Amino acid sequence: MKMHSKVIIFLIGTAYIYNQVLAQVEDIYSGELMVESNVTLEAQTVLSALSTGDLSVSDSNGVTYTVKIVSSEMVAECLIIGNESNCSCSAGYLWSNDVCYSYNCCSPTPCLRNVSYTTPLCVSAVNVTINGSVQSSNTLDSALTTAFQKLNALVYVNITGPRTVSLPNILYIMDFEVLVNVRLNSSKFQDILNGLQSTLTATIFVDTVGMVTIDAPKTQVCYLSEPELRCTFEEPTDSAGWNLTTANERFELNDGSVVKQNTTCATGNYRSCIGVKLVKVTGIWKGIYECGFTVGSIRHTARAGLDVALLPDVITMKANPLTADCTQTKPVLITVTTEISPGDGIYNVMWIYNGVSEIGHFKNSKATNYSLNYSINCEGLTGTLVYINITFTNIMGQTKSARMDIPVIPAGAPSCKEDTVDYWPKTPGGGTVINQSCPDGKVGFRSRTCEGSVWQPVFSNCVSKELSKVSESADNFLKGLGATSEVAKDIFEGLKNSSLSNSGSDMADIGASINVLQIMAMASNQTELKDNIFPDFVSAASNMLNGTWSEVNNTIRYKMSSEYLTSVDGLVKNIKVNQSNEFNSTNLDLKFCQRNNCSVSVFDIGVNMNKTDGILKTVAVKNLMSKLKNTFNGMPSDITNLVLSATLDNNSDSTIQIRVNFPSGRTSPTQFHCVFWNTTMKEWSDEGCNVSISDGNRTVCQCNHLTAFSVLMSKNDISDPILDIISDVGLGVSICSLVIFLIIECLVWSAVVKSNLSHFRHTAIVNIATFLLLADICFLASSKPETLPENWCFILTICKHLFYLAMFCWMLCLSVMLVHQLIFVFSPLRKRVFMFLSSILGYVCPILIVGTSYVYYKYTNSPYYKKETCWLVFDKLLVGSMHAFLLPVGTIVLTNLFSMIVVMVTLLKTSVPDSSKADDKDTAKSILKVVIFLTPVFGVTWIVGFFQLMLKETDSMFKTVTYIFTILNSFQGLFILLTGCFGEQKVREELLKIIMGKSKGNDSTKKFTSTTYTKDN
Repeated sequence: MKMHSKVIIFLIGTAYIYNQVLAQVEDIYSGELMVESNVTLEAQTVLSALSTGDLSVSDSNGVTYTVKIVSSEMVAECLIIGNESNCSCSAGYLWSNDVCYSYNCCSPTPCLRNVSYTTPLCVSAVNVTINGSVQSSNTLDSALTTAFQKLNALVYVNITGPRTVSLPNILYIMDFEVLVNVRLNSSKFQDILNGLQSTLTATIFVDTVGMVTIDAPKTQVCYLSEPELRCTFEEPTDSAGWNLTTANERFELNDGSVVKQNTTCATGNYRSCIGVKLVKVTGIWKGIYECGFTVGSIRHTARAGLDVALLPDVITMKANPLTADCTQTKPVLITVTTEISPGDGIYNVMWIYNGVSEIGHFKNSKATNYSLNYSINCEGLTGTLVYINITFTNIMGQTKSARMDIPVIPAGAPSCKEDTVDYWPKTPGGGTVINQSCPDGKVGFRSRTCEGSVWQPVFSNCVSKELSKVSESADNFLKGLGATSEVAKDIFEGLKNSSLSNSGSDMADIGASINVLQIMAMASNQTELKDNIFPDFVSAASNMLNGTWSEVNNTIRYKMSSEYLTSVDGLVKNIKVNQSNEFNSTNLDLKFCQRNNCSVSVFDIGVNMNKTDGILKTVAVKNLMSKLKNTFNGMPSDITNLVLSATLDNNSDSTIQIRVNFPSGRTSPTQFHCVFWNTTMKEWSDEGCNVSISDGNRTVCQCNHLTAFSVLMSKNDISDPILDIISDVGLGVSICSLVIFLIIECLVWSAVVKSNLSHFRHTAIVNIATFLLLADICFLASSKPETLPENWCFILTICKHLFYLAMFCWMLCLSVMLVHQLIFVFSPLRKRVFMFLSSILGYVCPILIVGTSYVYYKYTNSPYYKKETCWLVFDKLLVGSMHAFLLPVGTIVLTNLFSMIVVMVTLLKTSVPDSSKADDKDTAKSILKVVIFLTPVFGVTWIVGFFQLMLKETDSMFKTVTYIFTILNSFQGLFILLTGCFGEQKVREELLKIIMGKSKGNDSTKKFTSTTYTKDN
């Protein structure tokens, strides 16, 4: 008698439901139920019994739960009669890999082996496609077919080829496609591939589709939104990654400013996971996303599309004409064209005039070019600018706008004439014209500003097309789009080729090249760069320094040079070094040291450092120092021509000491400073660095940190807190004293001015005080040059130069007038003549000296002033704009000294004058006292300053002379108050009367008599 048994396996879905006070939670589970019976049992009977109600189940800890079966279906059925077995999978299910590879039941037919206790027995049918290629010296189609027949649930094997490749040996390449209806067993499939590669000496590349689950947005996402995608795989894998395929290109994705990958999302069921979040997506992120998990030589993939509600990434607007000429008050017809980046976006487009009036629109447009003709009504138009907006609205209701500014020339307003050379139209004063056209081979724009009625130089932002493509690739690299070492090499190769074609004077190209360096330096913090980019990087960076960069102003040049230095330093630090030793070019010398005791030389800079591990990277840079802002402690400094950047990679030392030996290039004694470039403050600092040895020919620096180093040489490093206090206090006292002096002069003028001579004297001294007051105010305003904009520094330098010269010129007027009055007693100077001549000498001459000196230095391309000091330039004796001040002042001081001698000799020979000349004699004596006192104060002060410039800091007298100069120069206003007011008897008496408050009658009489002047002769 044979024993009959029947095994039925069901796939059951259960729900475990429990209630809480505030919420109801439902957990869904699935599992297999095997029913074994030795009698005839129909599957439908079991299914009916399972669906009758709730069931009680217990977990491994003995806890009982109530569950409800929500769905069930039969997966497999086995009929076992004695030793014979007949198992089959239900429709939609196939034998599992365990059954196939353990019992050789791999086809959809019934299995005659007793597999009923295998778990899982049957699995859901899925389509898994295997695509790959084989490279071998032999054709392998039969071997491939035989090997793939071992796969479970095989549907078909298609092989195409072979095609041949002409190498040193003929190579056959065959492509294949395999379809199976179950998920692959990766280890078994890898064994098949390994066997093929070993026995047939072949290289096989394989991708699968259908093994990986991908979750992606099912609907269109908004522009600038942050969508997330995630892929999961049941098996552990070696690596994972993402790719994006757009209409024209395929990119590998890596972490960047937009791409944020997540590799920590694996779970117990899905042992491999990779997610990606895209930050603020634009049109370039629309496409097919593919994730891939690599196990051995197999890559399991899944794909999903991401649809972005597009808006134009780039909007370019042009106007013709560029300006609106309303001088005739007639309407001006303007044609505005707009071009947007290509794409398949559908937009509603609206034109708006001056932000208020809608002047045109398009609905559901797919065009990439738009044009508008609009007539600007000049009547009643106020202001010198109108603008036209264009707004694009996508299907999600999001908008993006661009604006075209059109300068307007009102009737009677100043304007710049049309320049037909490069087509710069007539433009209103204060307006800026943007011209979107560039020379052939370049892209970008040019702009030009009209100040008053004078055209300013053209600012060009036109860069070469090749460099523009490199910049675009660098931008994508930073975002994480195509951020691979191969792409990085292409970027630096393109940068090198672009720099070779640049003469060094095209500042737009140089600025764009520095921007590429800056972008790649930021990207190198996230993406590893290999040392195969060093040759192109070093060559490109060197070529950027060939020019002087004099085509841009100091502010732009300082910014560019700082960004250049920071970028080069960052790239050298982050690029991984394998076996490289050194790279050099005209302006860069790069060397590496992996020894513990490092001693290298780059551009004659010696570098010594002891370390326990890691790689020391040193790069010396020429022709950069002259482009940086070279101030130290607020003072201008002479420079060497070299900057050294030193960085450590993979080092674990807690403290470091580096010794740098710079060639100074100076034989005369000079104070040297070891400094590093502070990337935050964008200036030099000596924190952590000391001068170890300095003998004039070389300077040895000892530092406890790594960065970009150099040596500064100061002639006037006299920063002294005591001197600063003396200077600030002295200027404050002088300004107050001069204000008091001028107030007193106003109060006593009518009482003390009784003759032409006294009128001459007080006119001169008031002008001296006024110009000194203005000069001191300007000096105080420029005491912190580093905080001032460059144009203000220039204005204050001009003012100080002018006011100090005017002060000395009025002193010359005073001394010359005194000599004339004493020598030519019977030919007194007329008041009108004095005022005319003194006005020319005191007003016109200083203006002419300042104006001609500025024009001379501007058109000889020599600096008129130093931004670091807001004062004139002194290079050496008879070299520098300082001599436009020192020479006139020296001449005046010598003249005053000569006048004093003449006056004293004349007074000694002259007898006592009669009583009618008593007032003139008193006036002459007071003038003599003033001249004798003021000439040393004003003249000797600047002679002391000039003497200080000639001294070396090592001289014993240097500090003493510096203190004398500071004290005399700061308290000049106080000396004028003491000698011009309190040292003058008549002024003291009149001031005392005002203070004591004389009777109104006496005051009125006094005022009446004091206003009687000596009649002009």
